Amino acid sequence: MPSETTEREFLATGEAQFVREARFYEKLADGRVKCRVCPRGCVVAEGSRGDCGVRENRGGMLRTLVYARACAAHADPIEKKPLFHFLPGTLAFSIATAGCNVHCAFCQNWEIAQSRPEEIPAEFVPPERVVEAARATGCASIAFTYTEPTVFAEYAIDVAEAGRAAGLRSVAISNGFVAGEAREALYGAMDAVKIDLKAFSERFYREQVHAQLRPVLDSLVALRAMGKWVEIVSLLVPTLNDGEEELRAMAAWIKANLGGDVPLHFSRFHPAYRLNDLPTTPLATLERAKAIAEAEGLRYVYLGNVAGHEAENTYCPACKKLLVERRGFSADARQIDAQGACAFCGAAIAGVWHA
Repeated sequence: MPSETTEREFLATGEAQFVREARFYEKLADGRVKCRVCPRGCVVAEGSRGDCGVRENRGGMLRTLVYARACAAHADPIEKKPLFHFLPGTLAFSIATAGCNVHCAFCQNWEIAQSRPEEIPAEFVPPERVVEAARATGCASIAFTYTEPTVFAEYAIDVAEAGRAAGLRSVAISNGFVAGEAREALYGAMDAVKIDLKAFSERFYREQVHAQLRPVLDSLVALRAMGKWVEIVSLLVPTLNDGEEELRAMAAWIKANLGGDVPLHFSRFHPAYRLNDLPTTPLATLERAKAIAEAEGLRYVYLGNVAGHEAENTYCPACKKLLVERRGFSADARQIDAQGACAFCGAAIAGVWHA
């Protein structure tokens, strides 16, 4: 524990309500602790924090500083996550805390993801209040999103368990950079997980994400073994991860390891954060990526950040009829029956279509 004076000062700030002992760590002999929540395995000295900035060693004990420390909360269309094959047309109560365990040069939510918790406004929102808000806003699920749920895993797990007791599903919008025990606990509490597969190159992960690709691939394989619904998003950044060879290798890996029914979303890059010297992804690049992935045997390939494009829609792989028409974040014309089959030809359509 911190000294008596430090503890009094800490309590006086009101920060204590956000602090819990972390679940995923080990104590080392010299007062340091080793975080086990993600593959970084940060070794943290007394008074210091891990790379994510939200886990701190206090008195030889690793504490999360963001339990119930919500910095963003909104009722969003599930399509915004994006999850296209999971309860389309429903709302997801979306919540986040500060912090992330990777540092993408193109981060879209850097104001909260790359900040320490004390640097941004937040509200104490315990699990039961999240559930109440989700039900009050007519949401079918709770989404842990905007930042990386791995760094607030303890909170996300407790919220998901409370949500399940109230009949709500839970989804994680994650980078997949999570360690074994934490992965089993966090993803195990979810009904669906969207993974950002940021590239199919260790070099890209090292230089643009400050992480590694292999643990993300391991997470995808683990999710398949756990029987969770999974969708994948890959943001195509011009000249950095949009080469034909890399895209073909990614699609082939997905088909071989996860199967052809995993939805893959190729998303359009817009200059952001520290990566402002590249252009917006050309539509032709996205369409080429889609063609490559389909040629490798993936049945549900979508394009994102291209409003109005037909590749936002879901078509039956067998009869090619339009099953779900999307406009922005709305989903209409859901021609999928209660058994998850095409209403026209009866072919099975992979997904979780009804609550």
